[in-house]
Amino acid sequence: MIRRLVSRAFWFFSRWELSTRPAPDRPTVLLGAPHTSNWDFVFMLGIAWRLGIDMHWLGKASLFTGWRGPIMRALGGVPVDRANPARVVEDVVGQVHAGETFGLVVAPDGTRGGHTHWKSGFYRIARETGMPVTLGYVDRSTMTTGLGPTIDLTGDVAADMDRIRAFYADKAGFHPSKRVEPRLVDERRAAGTDAELPQEQLD
Repeated sequence: MIRRLVSRAFWFFSRWELSTRPAPDRPTVLLGAPHTSNWDFVFMLGIAWRLGIDMHWLGKASLFTGWRGPIMRALGGVPVDRANPARVVEDVVGQVHAGETFGLVVAPDGTRGGHTHWKSGFYRIARETGMPVTLGYVDRSTMTTGLGPTIDLTGDVAADMDRIRAFYADKAGFHPSKRVEPRLVDERRAAGTDAELPQEQLD
């Protein structure tokens, strides 16, 4: 109830418009993209709280140390040890299977410069948990943010990414100059072989 009230006040006073579909009715991997600013986290919280989504998000383990730990977990944080990127997806899959995560927010690109591709961890998490992918977005050109369609991944990586690229083609992000094209390092995977997506894209 408090979260709903806070989110209503946020969207009422914000210059940004919340333009979204109804909340997904099943557990989903929610993409926060294009991820070009730390403000994106605030938007995703505002969207989730406004729609009543039980949202969880991935964060580096150091964010959960000391007094910050209880706060980060209360906001839906799931600690991930980035020092061992090969186990990131496996750890997350285990946590998803062990609980009732409704919405797991993943930012496949980053706010720092130098990124040329999306990280593939979201794809493996979705496929290994059987969760669909919901396309969350931020678009400075229209001053809108919200949730797009929820899609089921097929395992044909190139075809799935073509659908994702089509949706984000006109989404500029908070800082358009930092936008990264939705593309994985290696999309040449036939259906059923997505478990072999490159490990270097998971950290």
